[in-house]
Amino acid sequence: MRAQQITDPITYHGEGPVWSEQWGGLRWVDMLAGDILTLTGDAGDAWDTVTRHHVASVAAAVRPRRGGGAVIGVEQGFALEDSDGSIATLSPVWASNAVRMNEGACDPDGRFYCGSMAYDQTPGAASLYRLDVDGRVDVVLDGVTISNGLDWSPDGSLAYYNDTPTGHVSVFDYDTANGLTARRSFVQIADGGQPDGLTVDAEGGVWVAVVGQGVIQRYRPDGRLDEVIEVPATKTTACTFGGEHLDRLFITTSREDVDTDADPLAGALFVAEVGVRGIPTRPFAG
Repeated sequence: MRAQQITDPITYHGEGPVWSEQWGGLRWVDMLAGDILTLTGDAGDAWDTVTRHHVASVAAAVRPRRGGGAVIGVEQGFALEDSDGSIATLSPVWASNAVRMNEGACDPDGRFYCGSMAYDQTPGAASLYRLDVDGRVDVVLDGVTISNGLDWSPDGSLAYYNDTPTGHVSVFDYDTANGLTARRSFVQIADGGQPDGLTVDAEGGVWVAVVGQGVIQRYRPDGRLDEVIEVPATKTTACTFGGEHLDRLFITTSREDVDTDADPLAGALFVAEVGVRGIPTRPFAG
């Protein structure tokens, strides 16, 4: 299966796609530009409108808020967008300029997780943080290098997570009281592949962006690889389900550290018709 191009190469480091009817379509980030992009104007297969909104020096991840607006991972912590578009940045989680937020998602209880990475990718320098609905921030995982994709199983009992340089997708047990527990390996990416973003479909399949290989891989709940989507841009960063029926897989790509003469579509947005539906985006309850 091969993904189809939707946009020109309009992002430097496209990441974190998320679909929400609340904001009328797809949003994703141009992370290191600090921008959130919105794709609208679906006319059959034609997506003809992209808008760009600058929110901070880094826009690492975005998710809808239950009451309107969005929660955003920014360079040193979190920001809240109200339904009128105004943005309030919360107190920094750390002071160092050597580390930034990188990717995030909401758990079944409406709490927002976002993980970090050192700009120089120092091993073990990063953490995974959780923003509770009352504004409290906790470290839920430390010793991370590049905190990346995170999503939950359809019933919310499992969470899948990528620390990219490990080369494998982890799985945790999850419940409200204890959070993420019992970490173990779900799959090892073959051929030295490194997992970036991920999303989970309604059947429990885990879709993983393998950065640097130009593919999205689907793994069954038992860890068996059963689908590969080829993307005509090498640095595939993340994916999410969207469209009216949540049956289209949107894929982001990056131009960061890419030879764009050899890889001219790097930074474009792509879509694939994959024959399975996704799960509605879990919103932040704060």
